[in-house]
Amino acid sequence: MTKTTASAPVLSPRALNRATLDRQLLLRRSGLSAKAAVGHLLGLQAQNVKPPYYALAARLDGFAPEELSELMADREVVRIVTMRSTIHTHTAEDCLTLRPLVQPARDRELINFRKGLQGVDLDRLAVLARELVEAEPRTMKQLREALLAEWPDADPQALAIAARCKLPLVQVTPRGLWGRSGQVALTTAEHWLGRSTDASPTEASPTEASPTEASPTEPRPTEPSPTPTPDETVLRYLAAFGPASVKDMQTWAGLTRLRDAFERLRPQLRIFRDENGVELFDLPEASRPAEDTPAPPRFLPEFDNLLLSHADRTRVVPKEYWGRSWQGNQAYCTLLVDGFLAGVWKLTGDMLVVQPFDRLSKAQQKDVTAEGQRMLATLHPGTPYDIRFGTVVEK
Repeated sequence: MTKTTASAPVLSPRALNRATLDRQLLLRRSGLSAKAAVGHLLGLQAQNVKPPYYALAARLDGFAPEELSELMADREVVRIVTMRSTIHTHTAEDCLTLRPLVQPARDRELINFRKGLQGVDLDRLAVLARELVEAEPRTMKQLREALLAEWPDADPQALAIAARCKLPLVQVTPRGLWGRSGQVALTTAEHWLGRSTDASPTEASPTEASPTEASPTEPRPTEPSPTPTPDETVLRYLAAFGPASVKDMQTWAGLTRLRDAFERLRPQLRIFRDENGVELFDLPEASRPAEDTPAPPRFLPEFDNLLLSHADRTRVVPKEYWGRSWQGNQAYCTLLVDGFLAGVWKLTGDMLVVQPFDRLSKAQQKDVTAEGQRMLATLHPGTPYDIRFGTVVEK
């Protein structure tokens, strides 16, 4: 521990919890638009179609699922593999800037598939895959079959994954639309959005159809965005997830070697430490609410970034509940009570089933029920659901 770190103020787990909840728009619902919220949060986990909608319902005042769905139809937000090799819903701008930032992680991912890619020229694969998906959106099966014709001795799955790693492939609509989702079909972000990840605009016809009417094979004309430096992304990460350590951000991004960016920014950041002496960085003007600030219950989707974006997750996940929100390959939707992971939930038939990990007081049960009713009214208006406390995870 350096002398500077040793003298830095200590933030307790509850203080870190309240600060992070505030940045995550979970202490109180925000009046931000859906697009602004997606941008502020640097994207939403989207391994499945519904989680981004549930994530915003927990965070925004007056949110309606059609708002995010329309943004996706208008190509203002997209679904793409970025952080930690997982699908995220990003704004178009972040799709084009964050994907290049995490490209080194996608390159490392290819090492896991090198046996199935022996004899494959990856640069040629990228060119061929681009031609295929820009001619028309392709499913992963179609992409595998087309690439296998060029490299018949390669592993088909490895070929498709290589294309996904080498190229910024987005899932075209209707995939991801609320109530209208279809199978996954892919094209490049550059083609879908009409600009490239290196900020060079692609050609677009001035008479092109409006975004909601455009064919999936036609690019949307937009202005180019500059690729961010790691420093810029550090500041945005702290605004959404801070206070945080270097390892925290590396966990969120799936990257290594971010220490240099933090050191460059050190003069303009505030320094804290946690109870274990780990150095934490934060924006000077950022809110750090008192640790006794009330935190209402929140229903979050599976894999919400709140639970996945720090090396030390105890600011949200009590040690005794580690591993309780998934079983094998099955991840469960999560419940926060008093700001911390406190249970799981699921919608089944006409029932919202809530399974707390420990006994809730009558007041807490009442608050959880009210929050569940609000979530259901937001995302499933007019659909009758009973709410009961029961079993979600079968032992």
